Amino acid sequence: MLAVTVRAGDHGRRRGATSRAGNVLRKHVRRPFAAGLLALAACLCAGHARAEDGYELWLRYHPLPAAAAAAYRNQAGQLIVGKATSTQAATRSELLRGLGGLLGTPPPLSAEVTRDGAIVAGTPSSSALIASLHLDTRDLGSEGYLVRSMRVNGHAATVIAGNTDIGVLYGAFRFLRLLQIGRPAGTLDLRDTPRMQLRVLDHWDDLDRHVERGYAGQSLWNWWTLPDDLDPRYTDYARANASIGINGSVLNNVNADPLILTHRYLLKVAALAGVFRAWGIRAYLSVPFDAPVRLGGLKTADPLDPAVRGWWRDKADEIYRLIPDFGGFLVKAHSEGQSGPQDYGRTHADGANMLAAALAPHGGVVMWRAFVYANRPGEDRVKQAWDEFKPLDGKFAANVLLQVKNGPLDFQPREPFNPLFGAMPKTPLMMELQITKEYLGFATNLVYLGPLFKEALAADTMAHGKGSTVARVIEGRRDGHAPSGIAGVANTGSERDWCGSDFNQANWYAFGRLAWDPQQSARAIADDWVRMTFSNDPGFVGPVVDMMMASREAAVDYMTPLGLAHQMGAGSHYGPAPWDHSLPRADWNPTYYNRADARGIGFDRTATGSDAVAQYAPPLARCLADLACVPDAYLLWFHHVPWTYRMRSGATLWQALVEHYTRGLDAVQTMRASWRGLQGHVDAERQLKAAAFLAIQQREAQWWRDASIAYWQSLNSLPLPPGYAPPAHPLRYYESLTFPDAPGQSR
Repeated sequence: MLAVTVRAGDHGRRRGATSRAGNVLRKHVRRPFAAGLLALAACLCAGHARAEDGYELWLRYHPLPAAAAAAYRNQAGQLIVGKATSTQAATRSELLRGLGGLLGTPPPLSAEVTRDGAIVAGTPSSSALIASLHLDTRDLGSEGYLVRSMRVNGHAATVIAGNTDIGVLYGAFRFLRLLQIGRPAGTLDLRDTPRMQLRVLDHWDDLDRHVERGYAGQSLWNWWTLPDDLDPRYTDYARANASIGINGSVLNNVNADPLILTHRYLLKVAALAGVFRAWGIRAYLSVPFDAPVRLGGLKTADPLDPAVRGWWRDKADEIYRLIPDFGGFLVKAHSEGQSGPQDYGRTHADGANMLAAALAPHGGVVMWRAFVYANRPGEDRVKQAWDEFKPLDGKFAANVLLQVKNGPLDFQPREPFNPLFGAMPKTPLMMELQITKEYLGFATNLVYLGPLFKEALAADTMAHGKGSTVARVIEGRRDGHAPSGIAGVANTGSERDWCGSDFNQANWYAFGRLAWDPQQSARAIADDWVRMTFSNDPGFVGPVVDMMMASREAAVDYMTPLGLAHQMGAGSHYGPAPWDHSLPRADWNPTYYNRADARGIGFDRTATGSDAVAQYAPPLARCLADLACVPDAYLLWFHHVPWTYRMRSGATLWQALVEHYTRGLDAVQTMRASWRGLQGHVDAERQLKAAAFLAIQQREAQWWRDASIAYWQSLNSLPLPPGYAPPAHPLRYYESLTFPDAPGQSR
C-alpha cells in the first residue's frame, strides 16, 4: 500500500497529510488465535458471542432476538418438503438450516399438515398436497415462485411453490430472507419471476489459480485436485449464488487457455457442474477462438472452413456427453491480442455463428464479447465497438448473445452507457458489469456498486422514445428477444471472506438481486444486505446503508470527477497517474483521455472532435453535445473546455475539480468516522478489519486528490481556490511511485 500519510481530525477543506494509520490489522485478525482474542474482547465489551470471519456471507442464520424468534416459530411449526431430487434435497436442507439457525431449532419434518404454522414447499407435479391447492402458477415460468400465507387442511400455513424444483428453491431463499431482515411473515402473497434468463458470473480465473483483476486471493477452483476433491466451498459458492438468483458460472478467464478444452480438464469441469446442478447453476467456459489451431493441430481457425466447424462440433458433443446441462461458451475475440474471425477475413457474426451451430443441438449459447478495439491511430477508442458491431445487427444466430460492457470504455468509476444498447434491436444484448473493483480501490476501498449498476440499467437510450432504458433492452422485452442475460465479472477468491472484505460481498449480492430484477432499489438491496450480514439494529443499519449509498459517488469524486476516466496507473491500475503517456498504444495512456494542457481539459466527442456523441439516439446526442444541456457528471467525457469555464454553479471548472476531489476525501473521512461510532454494534473482528480498510481508503483518497491536483496545476499554473490545502508532495514524488507487486495484474 502507498505510504502516504493523512491528517486526522481535520474534517474541513484544509487538507494536509501528516498522520498515519496502519493496515497491520488485516494480517492478524484472521488468525484463529487472534480471532479468539477478538471474540473474547467483543463478548466482554459489547455482548457479542464470537468473532466472525465473513465466510457465511449474507446466509448468516444466527439466532434472532427472542421475541422475533418466538413470533416466527408460530409460523414454522412443521415442514413439508420432498427430497426426491437433488434440488428438493437442497431446498429441504436450506430450510432446516435457516430455520434452525434463526429460530433456535428446526421445525419437525412431516408428510402432511396437522397443525397451524406449517411450511409447505414443492411443485404441483412433485407434491400432491401442492397440487390439491390448485394454485395459479402459469406465469411463473421455470424459475419463478410464489410464497403465500393460506389455509391448508384447515390450518394456517405458508406455501412455497413453483413449476420447477429450482423455482421452489428460489422461493425458499426468499422466505428465509424475510425472516432474516425481520419482515412480517404471517400474511404473505408474493409472486416473483426473473426478468432475464441468463444471470451469470464471469470468473477471470486462470488454470494456475491466478485471478486476473482478482483481489481476494487465489481462484476458488483447485484444478490440480479436481475432479477427485470436491471442496465443500464449491457447494457454499453455489448456495450463495442460488440465494440471489444467479444461474450460471463461467469458470475461466476470458483470456482463455485452450487447455480447458482438453478431456482431462473437461472431467474437472464436469465435477464442478455436478456440484452446481442442485442449485440451478449451469457451468460455462471461456474458449479461445483459435483453439482448433492451438489444441487441435489444424492449420486454420477460419470459421467457414469445414474442418474447423467439424472440430468445434465434435468438441461440443464431447462436452455435452460429460455435462448434459452445460451452458455454452464465452468468447473474447480481436481484443487485447486475442485471435478472432477477422484474422481470416470473416466477421464477428461468422465466428459467433460457427460456435452457435456447434452448441445449438444441445441447447447451448454463445456469449460473444463486444469489448474490441484496434490500434487505429486517431480513432476514438470508445467508438470502435459500435463501429464493428452495429453493421452486424440481425446477422447473429438465435443462440448468440452479444455481451456488451455497461460503458463504451472499460468499467470506469463512471461512464455513460454503451451506445450499442440502443443501436442493435435485432440482436440480443447481454450487459457485462464488473463486480471486482479493478478501477475502484481493489478490495480495500468501500465502494458499494449498487448505485453504479442501477445507473447503468436505468439509463434511457431514447432509441425508441423516452423510457427505452438499458434494462428493457437487455431484458429482451423491448425488441422481443430470447434469450436475455446479464453477466458480472466476479470478485470471489480463496480468502476466507470470499471477496477480500466484508463490504465487497455486497457487490456480489447487489449484482444478483439486480440481475433478477433491475427495477429494485439499490438502497433497499443495501438495507437487506446489511441486515442479513450484520444486524437488524436500526441504529446500525441506517448509518451503514448511508455509508454504502454515498461511497460510489465519493470514489468518483476523488478519482475521476466531472467525466474524467482512465486516469489510473499503468498495468496495476492502482492509484492516480494522469500524467502517464509511456505506454506504446496511445489509448492505453491517461493523457489520451484527459487531453489536458495549459488551456483546458477533457475529450471533445462532439462533431468538432471524434463525434462519438453521434452514436447515441438523436435526442440524447443533441443534449450531450450541448454544453448547456450535458450533465456535469459527463462534461469532460464529451467536451474539452477551458480551466476557466463557468459551471452551472458559477464556479470555474478548476474550482469545481478541486471541490470534487476534496469532497470525495471528505466523504471517506465521514464514512470512517461513522464506522468508528458503530463499535459495539458488530463483532470485533469485522469491525476492526473494516476500520483498517477505511484508513487505507482515506490515505488513497488523499493520494488521488493530491496527485491529480498537483498534475493539473503543473499544466494550468492556477492557484488553488481559497481554503484548500495544497498537495502534500511535489508532483515528481507522485510520478515516482510504482507498484509492481499490486495484486490482480494481467499476465
